[in-house]
Amino acid sequence: MGEAAVWDDNEIPMELINGKIVMMSPRPGLDHTRVSGAIYRIFSNALEGKRCEAFPDGVDLYLDEKNHFVPDGMIVCDPSQSKYDRVVGAPSLVVEVLSPSTASRDRGDKFDAYGKAGVQEYWIVDILGRSIDVYRQKDGRLVMNHVYQYFSPEELAENAGREEHFRLHPEDTEQVITVDLCGGFKVPLAKIFARVLYGSFLYTHL
Repeated sequence: MGEAAVWDDNEIPMELINGKIVMMSPRPGLDHTRVSGAIYRIFSNALEGKRCEAFPDGVDLYLDEKNHFVPDGMIVCDPSQSKYDRVVGAPSLVVEVLSPSTASRDRGDKFDAYGKAGVQEYWIVDILGRSIDVYRQKDGRLVMNHVYQYFSPEELAENAGREEHFRLHPEDTEQVITVDLCGGFKVPLAKIFARVLYGSFLYTHL
């Protein structure tokens, strides 16, 4: 059990979660790739020339002895954690993009493992809902900080035109995430979700 991503004869990747080998999704969908790729590009551009480094989907993470994951994105601020073919120990920030086969693990066992290991910030990205749950570290566990929901300019304009008691609160339509690493930087939701093909959340949920 020495590898984070385990491959059988059919080349199906797996992770080690609480000491047990678990099969991963064999191939992500296009929206999954769009979203994880956009997040990595934003992170990488913001951190260019700085101590912290962004890593994309596909990089092995040896969180601890019993948990070897392949997150959808990471920021590592301790260069000594970056080895030849893996990251070792808790990254400063981890991103997991939900898929039907991994959602329960991303919100369950992996969530707990990231918190106990000391991950400072954890993003759970829901493509269908066009939302990002941001959790931050507190006393050895991850605590909800904020849920960010993407709305298109047309949806925001429609919301602004609604009667006040039907209008979303400004906090619920915040469109920029602030990351407090390496001097801090901003992540606009539009750059993550603008190309996602799913329909309008605002129109179908209000």
